[in-house]
Amino acid sequence: MIRVVLADDHKIIRDGVKALLGNEKDIQLVGEAANGLELLDLLTREEADVAVVDINMPGMDGYEATKQIKDKYPVKVLILSMLDHESHINKMFEAGATGYLLKNTGKEEFVHGIRMVASGQKFICTEIALSLLAKVTGPAAKTPFATSSKITGNELSKREIEVLRLIADGLTNAEIADKLFTSKRTIESHRQSLLEKTQSNNTATLIRYAVSHHLVD
Repeated sequence: MIRVVLADDHKIIRDGVKALLGNEKDIQLVGEAANGLELLDLLTREEADVAVVDINMPGMDGYEATKQIKDKYPVKVLILSMLDHESHINKMFEAGATGYLLKNTGKEEFVHGIRMVASGQKFICTEIALSLLAKVTGPAAKTPFATSSKITGNELSKREIEVLRLIADGLTNAEIADKLFTSKRTIESHRQSLLEKTQSNNTATLIRYAVSHHLVD
């Protein structure tokens, strides 16, 4: 069971996240807070695996809360914010965040992000991944999400290449499963295999891999 705590100063967001996670058998929301101070206090009383944290909050913001969580607790931080500028994203990863989602992210990607972060994998949502990819000017460009150049492409199966192309098209796991007439769990397994085989940390590096190996236009 993945134990999640949530920090956001808007109750409607907290209620929405609670509703989204209500039917997930492997994820449990164990507490919520309205700012960073309340979150840190909550973590003294509740054991958690993942903290879903907004950035802009009164009292103590998500940046300071993330730094303190990294120093004090074995808890992964998944940022959930409307802020999509690269400077905010880099700042939060430097503070110790393991993942970054935008608040317009769909349920499936949100839940997938929690699972990925809980497992120790870095994660960014597809919208951010595509935005970062657009700023890559060449295969030698240096980014926080650079992928290995040792992978040749021969390691991928035909079905994995299909899944990779659909990921690059921006489809969710459920949409890919429908398109390929298989289960969402199977697609999640393919995605994890792709991450491992390409030595990627997130969707951005997977998409960059697909572009650099001419698997997508």
